[in-house]
Amino acid sequence: MEKVIIIGAGPAGLTAAYELLRDGADKYDVTVIEETNTIGGISRTVNYKGNRMDMGGHRFFSKIPEVNEWWDNMLPSQGLPSYDDRLLRRKVKVVKGGPDPQKTDRVMLRRRRVSRILFNDKFYDYPVSLKPETIKNFGFFTTMKVGASYLSAAVHKLPEDNLENFYINCFGRKLYEMFFENYTENLWGRHPSEIDASWGAQRTKGLSIVGIIKDFAGKTFKVKNRKVNTSLIEEFKYPKLGPGQLWEVTADEVKKLGGNIIMEASVKKIAKNDDNKLTGVTYVKDGREVSLDGDYIISSMPVKDLVNGMNDVPEDAARIAAGLPYRDYMTLGVLVPKLNLENKTKMRTVGNIVPDCWVYVQDRRVKMGRFQIYNNWSPYMVKDLKNTVWIGLEYFVSEGDKYWTMTEKEFSDFCVKEMVKLGLISNASEVIDTHMEKVKKAYPAYFDTYDEMDKLVDYLSSIPNLYCVGRNGQHRYNNIDHSMVTSFEAVKNIKQGITDKKNIWSVNTEQEYHEEKK
Repeated sequence: MEKVIIIGAGPAGLTAAYELLRDGADKYDVTVIEETNTIGGISRTVNYKGNRMDMGGHRFFSKIPEVNEWWDNMLPSQGLPSYDDRLLRRKVKVVKGGPDPQKTDRVMLRRRRVSRILFNDKFYDYPVSLKPETIKNFGFFTTMKVGASYLSAAVHKLPEDNLENFYINCFGRKLYEMFFENYTENLWGRHPSEIDASWGAQRTKGLSIVGIIKDFAGKTFKVKNRKVNTSLIEEFKYPKLGPGQLWEVTADEVKKLGGNIIMEASVKKIAKNDDNKLTGVTYVKDGREVSLDGDYIISSMPVKDLVNGMNDVPEDAARIAAGLPYRDYMTLGVLVPKLNLENKTKMRTVGNIVPDCWVYVQDRRVKMGRFQIYNNWSPYMVKDLKNTVWIGLEYFVSEGDKYWTMTEKEFSDFCVKEMVKLGLISNASEVIDTHMEKVKKAYPAYFDTYDEMDKLVDYLSSIPNLYCVGRNGQHRYNNIDHSMVTSFEAVKNIKQGITDKKNIWSVNTEQEYHEEKK
């Protein structure tokens, strides 16, 4: 049997393990090595006293049939309404013969996507839409400025050599300054003018003022088979118990098929021989170094750490890898009896809370980047749905900075003060409980040595038995489905003996968004 070592038990790593073993359990000896004590990577779910937290908010949506089929196999789509839909007698699409979410946990829910921007104490759709409410919130003069600014940008295109110019070309300077500039700088810790435009191109493919107008017209005139940008989708799938549930189920399936998953084991060395082939890894567990031989290595660990752990790396490749930047993530779960935010929508919710899954915070008075309302992701994320609201305050930080080094109490006190500033609650005494979580290297960033990434990809691709997959494995801001597809491609290559890695590295690089069906 050929030995395959997979680094990381997140979406990419576990997808690769399952795909290898599904019809090759007699051919491959698969070992997954995970640094933390939790399955799922950044897609994990944290259970705190019966209230569950989603690290970053994960919509499950894809137009890739293979991905949808895979999800349905792991977590079948609901066949009956979920708890909140029953309470409110809301209609929801269900699959005939599908599981009842009230009776079984292994089920995927269908949820309504509501994401808005909180700007100047008013809600705006995300992305900004052409609803009458938007125009009303803007006011006449701001609306005119937004329109004139976009027309000016349409006529005088800027060179798209940085993220600021990319956004201005798409939306005009006025909308950019209102909704993109401060949020982007908060997210990355850099001004958009210092960030490579490819991040914006990847995340907003097909989205612009023109795209918003097309979507508005398509809805208004009920155009059939209209193309929908990912940022404009209205529904998505979501595991009953949060995104981590999918990967916990997958990990169980991997074990059933004979795979080995080693938790709390940090890979420190990746051995390479004189023929430029990897021969195995050394990891640290319980303070001991353990060496493991392997014929193939699939890596979803950060590229920076992967290259740093290899021997005999060319100087240029080592320099580029060492300079790759990341943004880290902190979140505070906050349990309150209610939020002060008024639900002015026509969407009914339990307790009549605002219907948003997450809200982008565009307010220069606070550090907060977003907040999630877990009640709206899944009613099963909250222990007492009828009487409490469980939210996650999200902060984009850098490991070692003043936020990262705060104690849990310091961070909690800081975040709750920001909730009061934003009017989410009236005072700190309303808070029932809080819980802090941190995620290292949550967001691979597109600046510093990133502009030389192609050279590093060439070097990594030259190692015949190394396959880099997933968000951090490729230093690319992949969605879950893209991360999975990189693993699909890697496994196909291993099974077919293909050493060319172009198919793996080309996932999510085309101009049309990968989720768009051709």
